[in-house]
Amino acid sequence: MRAISSMATRHVLADLAGAAASAGFPELHIESVGGVDAARRVADGEPFDLVFLAEDALDALAAAGHTDASTSTPLMRSHVAAAVPLATGERVGPREHVAFPDAMGMRAALQNASRIGYSTGPSGTALIRMIRNWGLTDEVGDRLVQARPGVPVARLLADGEVDLGFQQLSELVGQPGVAVLGILPPDCAIDTVFAGAVATTSTTRVSARGLLTFFASGVVAHVKAAHSFARP
Repeated sequence: MRAISSMATRHVLADLAGAAASAGFPELHIESVGGVDAARRVADGEPFDLVFLAEDALDALAAAGHTDASTSTPLMRSHVAAAVPLATGERVGPREHVAFPDAMGMRAALQNASRIGYSTGPSGTALIRMIRNWGLTDEVGDRLVQARPGVPVARLLADGEVDLGFQQLSELVGQPGVAVLGILPPDCAIDTVFAGAVATTSTTRVSARGLLTFFASGVVAHVKAAHSFARP
């Protein structure tokens, strides 16, 4: 079977597919690209059995008839985190606490940063909306650096292109040259629910739906937790 996903879930989906194969499910080949590109390819009619994207992107595809809405299944929740470059290139993991004391602390960090990295995905869209709602667009707008499609914010940090970056925690954890400060505080948290659905182009819909059920089961909860994803 063939699937497409956004880059944010490529590692966890690879491990979920491996666990499914070990449990006797059909082998699943997953292509991971930028979320915008993935949605466009599905909308253009490229044949896939399964589609894994942010929940709102899947809803839009279902509304247009490209995925089967009845099969849409929330799989995992991703918290957006903040990170900074790590000069030594040493790998570090996320801290247990949040990155900033509160929303005011995050505002101050944005105002003090020289270059701010954000993604092309839902986390980036939410961050830009937050900056606009805070009235900071004019102040920090020329310091915002959007990662190129398919390029993680971690690479911008490691390459010195930005000094503060925001993306899903799963995309930042364990990346070389990156120090994860933690997730965003509750009063300005950005969370994304990633889901899966059977594509209307699938010729193996029963098997595809079975895989989705397995991916959503508690049997593989530890796989998601290992990649810093929470319950949906």
